[in-house]
Formats: sequence, C-alpha cells, structure tokens
Amino acid sequence: MMSELRRVSSNDVAHLEHARALARRGWGRVHPNPLVGCVIVKDDHVVGEGYHELFGGPHAEIIALEEAKDRAEGATAYVTLEPCRHHGKTPPCARALVEAGISRVVFGARDPGAKSGGGAGLLRDGDVDVHGPTWSDQVGRAENPAFFHAATHDTPYVALKLAVSLDSSIAARPGERTQITGPEAGCEVHRLRTGFDAVMIGAGTLRIDNPRLTARTKAVDHSGVRRILLVPDGSISSDAAIFEEADESPVHVFVRRGTSEVALERLEKAGAEINPVKTSPAGLDLDDVLRVCSDLGLHSILCEGGAKLANALLQERLVNRLYLFVAPTTLGSDGVPAFMENARDLIWSDFEPAFPPELHGRDTLIVLDRQEG
Repeated sequence: MMSELRRVSSNDVAHLEHARALARRGWGRVHPNPLVGCVIVKDDHVVGEGYHELFGGPHAEIIALEEAKDRAEGATAYVTLEPCRHHGKTPPCARALVEAGISRVVFGARDPGAKSGGGAGLLRDGDVDVHGPTWSDQVGRAENPAFFHAATHDTPYVALKLAVSLDSSIAARPGERTQITGPEAGCEVHRLRTGFDAVMIGAGTLRIDNPRLTARTKAVDHSGVRRILLVPDGSISSDAAIFEEADESPVHVFVRRGTSEVALERLEKAGAEINPVKTSPAGLDLDDVLRVCSDLGLHSILCEGGAKLANALLQERLVNRLYLFVAPTTLGSDGVPAFMENARDLIWSDFEPAFPPELHGRDTLIVLDRQEG
C-alpha cells in the first residue's frame, strides 16, 4: 500500500478523488454492483470521464473511453475500483482499456470479487503501467460496503440509522412520535434508502410512527425498496400505511413460528409476504431473519429502528455500518435513550469513522463502519 502511494503524484491523487466524486452519483441506481468512477487524462487535460450510472448499463471505464475516443491512446485512466476482468452483463473493462491504448492506470480499491477481481494482472499483461490499489481495503469498503461484504459473507450487509438528540434520546417520551432531525436530514435518509435492497423496522416503530418506508427519491429503472417488518405476533393493522404501495415495494413481515393462521391470512390479504422464523429470548432470532433475507435475494438492509431492534442488532454484532444523525436539541429526563440499559456491553472499539462528519441543515451525520477481523 505504502509503495503504491509513493508511486503516485499529487495530481494522480486529485484525479482519483474526482473519479470518486463521479462514482458517488450512481448511489441508488447500480446496486448490487459497486459505485465506480473513471477519469481519463492526457497531457494534463481530462479527455474523458464517466461513472457507472445504471445497473446493467455500461461501466465507468467504457463511458469514459467513449468520450475520450482516440485521445485515450497513451493516456492515463484513473478508476476508483480495479477494472474488472470478467465478462458479466458487459465485457471486461480491463480488456477495453488495453485495446483503447491506455498506457497507465491508477486505481483506488482492489476488486474483492472472485470472478471480477484480478483486472490489474490483465492490464499488466497488456503492457499497461498499473498503480494500485492506492487505497486501503478500509477505504474501499467505505465506498462500496455492501459489495465488499458480499465477497466474504453469505448474509446481507446491515446498516443502522439512528436520529438522536444531544442527550442521546430518540423520542421525547415512550410511545410518542418525535421529529428530532430537520427536513434536510430527512431528504438524506430518503436518498440513503435508495442504495439498499430493503428497509427494516421493529414492531414498536411500526405502531408509533405508522411509516410508509418508501423513498421519495426514486432511481430510474430500479425496483422499489422492499420493506421488512419484525412483528413476532403478526399484530399489524390491515390499513397500516406501509401496505399502500405493496405492489411496487413488497412488504415482508417476519413473525414467530406458530403465529395464528387468522393473523397470517389477514396480513396476506393486506399484501404482506409472511416469513415465519425462530425466536430467541429477546424476540425473533435475528440470525434466522438475516438468513431468510439472504434467501429472498436481499444483499443490503437499512434498519431504521426502533431502540429495541437497534440495540439487539448491535449486541449481536450484526451492524456493519451506523448512520448517526445528531440534532442540536435535548429531550430531557423523560426521553427514550437511543442505547438501552445494557449499552455498556456494546463493543464500540470495532467501529471507525468511514467519512468526515457531514452537515444536513442543522443536523450532523456521523458514519461509522465496523472493521473486519
């Protein structure tokens, strides 16, 4: 890693950061594929750039090469992720770079995929001067966490979103719906939802908030985000708001095995897909829930609470990323704590900042990733 960093210049780093900014435009439109950006530079001038825009569409390198045309010969390509070497929905990008006459490639993160990885070797075989990975695996995972997770795990990637006050509360009183963060943070949550296969909540949040869990910011040509409800006894009103768009965004209700047939039939008529799972002393067995989610083809899940579910996921070390929205307000002694009485048992040393804190209106977003190993 250090040797690669010494072989790239400050200009190289700047062009790679530009490619990273381009890549992030694909959020919510390309998963489970990774976010990838590419910038092609010749004689200190950008001659082509692009990013992976839609799942199934051309990759970033191909878009950049099409813009560069014959100016790509002898140029340097800056790519956020090691160019792929396999033929999937599109031909190998590493081969396309060689055939276009690219003389040098600088890439950020290695590709962890068993089939897609290894493009650097193909480039070198084509007499391309290759520098990479210039980022650590930690940085690569931060940009494409679910993609990296899928390379080594057979369960979904789980992110947890919490909105908390300065005194670490998520509601003014038990059972009371409380709007903690402002509209800018709300818009960011809707954007985040589009980058996940599903959004998950527990029975308490469903009862108190009656949410739809849809994403107002919808990606073009991408199916709706699925909704997951963990309600052990299946006690959900048939006219709950979450069923209003069940045709577009399926609703998966997880219940304990042995739940009454009457409750199951009522939920199915409302549009729910029922998934009975094992139980644990704390409620539904979360390992079993995630196993079923994997069987349903879900690669990534954003959990939006409430406190009981959030703490259970943290206690069982099932949270891979934490999105923590901190609002400049306090809720006082009656507030519902974000982290419950057993919070002292949570292992926070596993988590490291993924990005610098971001401001969304008056609220601050802190993103923490649980480190592997």
